[in-house]
Formats: sequence, structure tokens, C-alpha cells
Amino acid sequence: MTSADTITLEVADPAAAERFYTAAFGLDAQLHLRASQEPTTGFRGFTLSLTVSQPSDVDALIDAALDAGATVLKPVAKSLWGYGGVVQAPDGTIWKVVTSAKKNTGPATRRIDSIVLLLGVSDVAASKRFYLDRGLTVAKSFGRMYVEFTTGSSSVKLALYRRRALAKDAGVSPDGTGSHRIAVGGAVEPFTDPDGFTWEPTSMAATL
Repeated sequence: MTSADTITLEVADPAAAERFYTAAFGLDAQLHLRASQEPTTGFRGFTLSLTVSQPSDVDALIDAALDAGATVLKPVAKSLWGYGGVVQAPDGTIWKVVTSAKKNTGPATRRIDSIVLLLGVSDVAASKRFYLDRGLTVAKSFGRMYVEFTTGSSSVKLALYRRRALAKDAGVSPDGTGSHRIAVGGAVEPFTDPDGFTWEPTSMAATL
């Protein structure tokens, strides 16, 4: 079964990005970095979400990200679905830290339960068909609005959302041009999806 195994962020300064991600989130195995000077402006069409077990972990990770140089896009707040906030890393990547829990059950651990890569696409149904043809399987689907694919043994969840709705959820304008500045790694031959997101063999990723 095909799944998203790794994420490679293309950044202008890999050393600075490595310092940020180590300090902010402690990510290593799932996140990779490589240098890129490809032009990009505005919303890059994707967000990354870190799912944690309780509100204190949201606070701890958001605070660490801000201390490391991130900027707030949506302040941490309670909502009907739980508790979370959105920040933008110095390299431009948008990160959401969330939990479905309303109350803490213990001290903050900063442990990340899962990483969710949300791709903002122009046509969810068409992109769903494209990915099914390449070996992914659907875990959840809500019409032409949202699709989540089966994770398998990977710790990275892949989902599709309408681009405009994803930008609104992140607190940014949907406008953007140029490179997405991201590549998805898996047990695949290289391909590019209908919205320009590239996939590559996991072996091509450079470890953080």
C-alpha cells in the first residue's frame, strides 16, 4: 500500500531551518530538509499539523516554536473540536498544533502523536481519483470537501482539502504562486499530482 512516509521541506537556509525544527518540535525521522531557491510567494498550498494528546502539549510546542522564531497566524484557543493554534516557521511553512482533548491529564511531554500533511487542491474528487490510481486507499471521505488516506505503518497522515478552505483554516490568504517548496516521500516512482505536489522515493530525502 502506498503512503506518505517522509516530508522534505525545501528551504533557503537548511542549517537555520534545522535549528528551528529541532528547537521547536524535536522532529527528525519524518522531516527532511534540502536547499532550494525556487521562487515562491504567498500561500504554498499545504499545511502541516502536529496532533498531540492534551492542551498543555499544544502550549509547550507553540511556545517553543515562537521562541525559536515562528510567527503567530492563529493564536492558541479552544474550539468545538478541541484546542490548538497555527504558526508560520521562519522558512514559510505553516504548522498547526492541535488536540481533541479539552483538559490536561498530566504534565506536558511535547510528544507528537501524529503528523498530518494537508494538501490544498483545486478539485478534491479529481485528486482523490489520481491518488487512488497510484495505490493509496481512503480512510475517510466527505464528498468534494475532504479526503484522508490510510496511513499504514507511516506516522505521516495525508489528506486533501479544498485550497481556499485550507488557507482560511490556516488564517492566510489563498493567493500564492511558484514552488510549493515540499516533496512527499514514499515507496513510489517520482510523480507530480494535478496541483503540482511532487512525490519521490523515500531514499531521495536528505535526513534533517
